[in-house]
Amino acid sequence: MARFIFVTGGVVSSLGKGIASASLGALLQARGYKVLLRKLEPYINVDPGTMNPFQHGEVFVTEDGAETDLDLGHYERFTGVNTTSFDAVSTGRIYSEVIAKERRGDYLGATVQVIPHVTDAIKGAILKNTKDVDFVICEIGGTVGDIEGLPFLESIRQLRNDLGYRNTLYIHLTLVPYIPTAGELKTKPTQHSVKELQSKGIQPDILLCRSDREIGVEERRKLALFCNIKPECVIEALDVSTIYQVPISYHHQGLDREVCKHFGLESKTSPDLSIWERIVETLTRPEGNVTIGVVGKYTALLDAYKSLHQSLIHGGIANKVHVNLEWIDSNQLEEEGKVMLMERLSHLHGILVPGGFGERGTPGMMAAIQFAREQKIPFFGICLGMQLAVLEALRNIGGFAEANSTEFGPTPMPAIALMTEWMKGDVVQKYFPGADLGGTMRLGVYKCQLESDSKTCEAYQSSLISERHRHRYEVNTTYLEDLKKCGLYVVGQTADGLLPEVVERKDHPWFVAVQFHPEFKSRPFTPHPLFTAFIGAALNQNRLI
Repeated sequence: MARFIFVTGGVVSSLGKGIASASLGALLQARGYKVLLRKLEPYINVDPGTMNPFQHGEVFVTEDGAETDLDLGHYERFTGVNTTSFDAVSTGRIYSEVIAKERRGDYLGATVQVIPHVTDAIKGAILKNTKDVDFVICEIGGTVGDIEGLPFLESIRQLRNDLGYRNTLYIHLTLVPYIPTAGELKTKPTQHSVKELQSKGIQPDILLCRSDREIGVEERRKLALFCNIKPECVIEALDVSTIYQVPISYHHQGLDREVCKHFGLESKTSPDLSIWERIVETLTRPEGNVTIGVVGKYTALLDAYKSLHQSLIHGGIANKVHVNLEWIDSNQLEEEGKVMLMERLSHLHGILVPGGFGERGTPGMMAAIQFAREQKIPFFGICLGMQLAVLEALRNIGGFAEANSTEFGPTPMPAIALMTEWMKGDVVQKYFPGADLGGTMRLGVYKCQLESDSKTCEAYQSSLISERHRHRYEVNTTYLEDLKKCGLYVVGQTADGLLPEVVERKDHPWFVAVQFHPEFKSRPFTPHPLFTAFIGAALNQNRLI
């Protein structure tokens, strides 16, 4: 039977529950256990697919095509275990299921209430497909005290009664701030947060205390006393130089030891953290450095590019170099003009244009693509970045000034057009304009056939690959011959040969653009081939400058 660990947060948001959950998963794996991680989101949206990136950050896409919270990316990067649509549970999804059952008459005329109907649905989602794992780590989004999270807290309270004390564990991540004027750490915010949690019927078993400095013996004793926790279960969660040091830090603090002790378990194997030690060693002692410019429209909130950021770091790990990232707002790049363009981009060793939606900021992105093409700077385009590379070639080389995307408005030359029908396996998927936006894109894993003499194939060391997608518009195959005349070649297509997936320039040191999102499959211990190749090309560029 699986054992369940519930991770809650208190005092303030953004303390790192996702990193903490993922790190604990990695530690339990190092002890020989099989883990599964899940995110319970209090927001009423069914999923984050239609949310503004400036509000919510990145939408992480799973293998089976679920649009989920960015924390699922942390889970995959730390454990290597692919998440699924079952691992992202929102209030909106739960209520949709409950209301659908009520409309069908499944409740036999009962008055539908939060307890027991909503909480039963949440518990069912938590328990679903957990028979083949040793541990299920469930992170509850938001902060204790948020009204939206109450049904989730009530559900995990009930699960301790349902499953038993020895099969459940509550971890509470909280903040122990340092007040400079007082010259001391303050435990009161944590005490109040735990009191709030206790008022919901939940007594945390372990406290993870975020702090920018060591928590003294006296402060730990006070936390243990007032929070009704064993002193050894008050675990420091100190700031570290890289998130990949967190599993090592938690292990040294005894987190995995206390978790196993609670469940009455001995390690299947001695914890081996050598892989994390090697990653941290590479990150803290690089053999060189490169500077990459990311020209995007959401750079004001870097969480919008969370997986992309980490994938570039992974590419640096593979090449044993430090990757210095410069986040460049494409709107500002558009406004600054050509002189400023040279100043902002000429020192870069590589330029990346990521995905996005809508026309805003795209002229600046295309200006960066043109600069990378003309100055022979390694270029990597992802999703919208590929589509804009197509438009840049047709406009600036082919002379087709009217080439555009139908996403941006009506155009006589729809080089990028709305996809209304496509194949996923043997099933026809359809999108009807005017229908609901949520979940209607080409989502999840699709296979791609690469040309054997392409740089992309060289990076993958394979001509058949599978990658995750999240988009609605495609390169219009009507204009492929025009693209060839512009020096931009389609070197990768969907397995059925109908849709372009990868384009490259043969007159350039490294110019690759892809329709899919390779950042979703990169791991620190297995960096993605394209990011490895891109950083390698940037390193060569650095040597040439």
